[in-house]
Amino acid sequence: MSTIRPGTSGAQHRYEIVEDVLRANIAAGRLPEGLVLLEGPIAEILQTSRAPVQKALQRLEADGLVRRFEGRGFLVGAPDSRTAPIRTDVKTLGLDVPTEVDEALQSRASWERIYDVVEADVAACVVFGQYRIVETVLAEHFGVSRTVVRDVLSRLQERGLVRKNQSSHWIAGPLTAKTIKDHFALRRLLEPPALVGAVPLIDIGRLEALYERLVAAERDQGAPHHDSLEAFETQLIDVCVLSTPNEKLAGLIRDNLLPVQASERLLRQLGLPSDRAAVTEHRLIAELVLRGATDAAAAMLDRHLDAAMNRNIAQMKIVAVISEPRSVAAYLTRVAD
Repeated sequence: MSTIRPGTSGAQHRYEIVEDVLRANIAAGRLPEGLVLLEGPIAEILQTSRAPVQKALQRLEADGLVRRFEGRGFLVGAPDSRTAPIRTDVKTLGLDVPTEVDEALQSRASWERIYDVVEADVAACVVFGQYRIVETVLAEHFGVSRTVVRDVLSRLQERGLVRKNQSSHWIAGPLTAKTIKDHFALRRLLEPPALVGAVPLIDIGRLEALYERLVAAERDQGAPHHDSLEAFETQLIDVCVLSTPNEKLAGLIRDNLLPVQASERLLRQLGLPSDRAAVTEHRLIAELVLRGATDAAAAMLDRHLDAAMNRNIAQMKIVAVISEPRSVAAYLTRVAD
């Protein structure tokens, strides 16, 4: 099966390529009628960002191949279809993505190939102070064009990890107790209401499985591994908060979480301990949602975020007396705060 339009592969936009892949798989029956299509999983399969997937789905909707419904995402099928939503992980369906399609997508995603590394490098240093990123040095470091570098930095800027100063220099950090407080203040404003709105759409099977893991972790008297605690937090937010039907709200929450998660990950890498109390807080939130006590779950999430902020700030004070790591990426230059 070829999904690239003849004679146009070099000129196709990424959303057109994604659209062709989805259209072909719908026609072949690999994406059955009633299947819920979400941007995130499709973007992961095609190794692209969410934006072209979103536009592709909108174009398929205009052609009557998918439709909106009360939940998140789109349903495969015509607008008048009455098929009940099928919530199956699209990654398990074996979509046909021809080699030339994969190559075409990757040729348009140069920034994505280095983005994760740059994000990790930046996140690893910002708690130690303020750093400048020079576009030419970053481009030489990865062997890419300055256009690619600007794409990466623009996305880091959107996520609050870098900014431009008055001299138009790219600056990362510093991540301070005040900025942590600011991010958590936003979390407390955004996440509890999102949970309330998400409750009707929460995948109860996933939440029950998470609850059982939390109960088991709480009973375990040994110190919880920090990777497990980070996974619990990520899964709880994903299941109970990011299930909100408000995509703009979900996007704000995701972007605001990035600096917080980066700081917490670095604190763990520096050997600072995780707090067992977080497991109990996570378990209580999951349990209250499962019991149908939505308002109480939202209130518990708010209390958890307040406690998590205080734990994070207390550990940031410890980091303040640690010298700068030797492994800072070559394209990051320390500057005066």
